[in-house]
Amino acid sequence: MSHPVVAIPEKLFFKIGEVCELAGVQAHVLRYWESEFPTLAPQKNRAGQRVYRKRDVEMALRIKELLYDDQYTIAGAKKRLAIEVRSGAKLKVVPNDMAGDGAEQQLRLDVPAVSQSAGTLAREGRADEERLALRKIAAELRELLGLLEEENKSAASKS
Repeated sequence: MSHPVVAIPEKLFFKIGEVCELAGVQAHVLRYWESEFPTLAPQKNRAGQRVYRKRDVEMALRIKELLYDDQYTIAGAKKRLAIEVRSGAKLKVVPNDMAGDGAEQQLRLDVPAVSQSAGTLAREGRADEERLALRKIAAELRELLGLLEEENKSAASKS
């Protein structure tokens, strides 16, 4: 399964707006995730504003990936993150060849193999297959929606 790559600027601290822009979610969503996922816990500065570190940004991106891309529920994403933390999965930061000044980096998830029972692996394999099938269906539906919108626009312009 390919994981999205996001460019994270080389900074020590990020404001909530910057994290929202990087993750592609609104601030209220990020604050909700903070209440649901204990691993996402930014500090607050003297003014009471949230101050995110790089690991917090990486965690927000991973949570978004689990919820939006992999279609996990909140409870499922919590369990998955717990497994990844126990197994030592890490988000690897690698240099971004596309960045002109080299100041930005890319983020990739590196999940080591975890010893599991055959039944667990079979269930996860089925779940992964089902997620993949659902993603394909969702992509086809988006494509159909785009075609319908184009058709409606051309019909409206003709009238």
